[in-house]
Amino acid sequence: MAVTRIEISSRSDFADGTAFGDVGPYEFLEGTAHFSVDPMNGRNMAITDLELAPRDANGKVGFSAHFALLQPVNSERGNRRLLFDVVNRGRKTALSLNDVPAASDLLAPLQAGNGFLMRQGYTVGWCGWQADVPPTPGLIGLHAPEAIGPNGPLTGGILCQFQCNAPTQSFLLSHREHLPHPPVDLDDPTATLTVRDLPNSPPQSINRGDWSFIRVEDAGPEVDPSHVYMPQGFQPGKIYQLVYRTKGSTIVGLGFAAVRDTVSFLKHAPQSDGNPCAGPIEYGYAFGRSQSGRFLRQMIHLGLNEDEEERIALDGIIAHVAGGMRGEFNLRFGQPSQDICYIAPELFPFTDTEQKDPVTGETGSLLARMEERGKVPKMMFTNTSAEYWRGDAALIHTDLETMHDAPESPSVRRYHFAGSQHGAGEFPPLEVRENDGLRGHLPFNSVDYTPLLRAALDNLDRWVSNGEAAPASRHPSLSDGTAVESASLLSKFAQLPGVRVPAQITRAMRLDYGPEADLGRSTLLPGIQGEEFPALVSDLDDSYNERSGIRLPDLTVPVATYTGWNLRDASIGNPELFIGITGGLLGWTLPLPQTQSARESSGDPRLSIQERYSSRKEFLTQVEAAGRSLVDEGYMLAEDMERVVDRAGSKYDYFTSNGGHG
Repeated sequence: MAVTRIEISSRSDFADGTAFGDVGPYEFLEGTAHFSVDPMNGRNMAITDLELAPRDANGKVGFSAHFALLQPVNSERGNRRLLFDVVNRGRKTALSLNDVPAASDLLAPLQAGNGFLMRQGYTVGWCGWQADVPPTPGLIGLHAPEAIGPNGPLTGGILCQFQCNAPTQSFLLSHREHLPHPPVDLDDPTATLTVRDLPNSPPQSINRGDWSFIRVEDAGPEVDPSHVYMPQGFQPGKIYQLVYRTKGSTIVGLGFAAVRDTVSFLKHAPQSDGNPCAGPIEYGYAFGRSQSGRFLRQMIHLGLNEDEEERIALDGIIAHVAGGMRGEFNLRFGQPSQDICYIAPELFPFTDTEQKDPVTGETGSLLARMEERGKVPKMMFTNTSAEYWRGDAALIHTDLETMHDAPESPSVRRYHFAGSQHGAGEFPPLEVRENDGLRGHLPFNSVDYTPLLRAALDNLDRWVSNGEAAPASRHPSLSDGTAVESASLLSKFAQLPGVRVPAQITRAMRLDYGPEADLGRSTLLPGIQGEEFPALVSDLDDSYNERSGIRLPDLTVPVATYTGWNLRDASIGNPELFIGITGGLLGWTLPLPQTQSARESSGDPRLSIQERYSSRKEFLTQVEAAGRSLVDEGYMLAEDMERVVDRAGSKYDYFTSNGGHG
């Protein structure tokens, strides 16, 4: 096996030994996974530059990663399923299914939340896959080798994209404080820095003499060329792109092998080989959110789900809020940490069935390599309104040549969580995101779509293990007229009091990074911009909420309008730009008018709460009926009914009080 050993450095009781229903207590293990892969094995051939990795005496490539496992103490009480959490920039995400908020203290004990995964009996696993995660205690990263060419470490071009929310004079040469890529030559005259307001607008060059790779505080005998520095300062909200030459290329594609082989080891290896699982694992499922959802889309596209013994690793996959994008996960000089909105080095194909790009003539399918091997897992692509308004989510179910709905693979479901933003919304609606100071022109989206994710996992398990088909896909559709160009809705949103709309919307672009892009090498930097792709979103109902997708009672029994887009507040710069070009993807919440008179005096085209519901009791009766419909259709679990109704009642109270209207 490619996993040579897993060293366990610590064991501890989870949640102070709490027993979770019939499953009982859990234990938490941490350690290091060690790997040795064969670069000549056919199942590894898709990993860029693996042939350039240093090899041991047996011709193998060694590397290691952080490892963690959460499992029932009594293995007989588990459900024999592994939920592998593809960490996001080194952070655990799967416990969000338990309604556990993102941890601010990485070293704090894991929280159980509502205990959903534990009550179901899941074993939850983590292993580092991202080679540029900084050595911050608590983060889960990968330690991978560099590619070595005939003349030593590789040199070549790299592109970084930056955006700030407050004035600054420097950016680290990475994204979100990950490991930087230093320049080969501090005075390289070919390095370029550009700025623009919108991702699709023409870039403006910044004079080479106005910026450098050395900050004032870095000057001295020990020069640390890890930043781009501009004395006059970078402006908040502007989009900056830096292209320069760097030295040293980590083989980032080994992250796919780490995920694949860890899952395969936990499923197949006996305890005598060091498998820390207390009991056998029958099925392995992966959950990837945002960046790690894009990682899973790339893994699918590369066909890297079979181990070296040609056994399928992941039986089921949920790629969440990834839209139609992938990322720099298998690229020479790749930056897995990089937000790739509008600079993605590889986009096409988007769909799970064969698709043709009418502009380039290129054809392809996301699943082509897996289908050729006859080993296709069950997959769910779940997206929110934010990925649609970003301009790329609808591409996963659109036939670009005919502009009809694309056929769907029998192994795939595509779900749109209507009226929601990239991350589950908080209530009351936030006005400022605490960790980075992001502020929108309206309070952020407050729809909590987590119940839909819990149901998705439950449906995926039954689909894989029992052959029980998952509920039908739900998303904006060209055939029924619910999918429309996003620009066509701006004039409608502009009718709402207090709503500001952008001068233009964002669309994914065709980008040419040179003839070796499909080999994991970008030879043209920045990429040459081509034609934009269509940007389809859901049409709106009379409450200005989305008509299509899986609609929670927030939308079907509304007291507010919710979107997947929000313009930047003027205080953080560039107020004509959507939040989410380099992080965020936030929407907004706008309460319905409380009364008919309030509606008429403000000119609001939406019916008021008073006109829609005769009383709070009637409102909750409608919420319960809407929730039962979702349960009956399989899109929500019965256990979430009480939570959904309680939250709806809180929203009704909030939006019919002064608190809901400022």
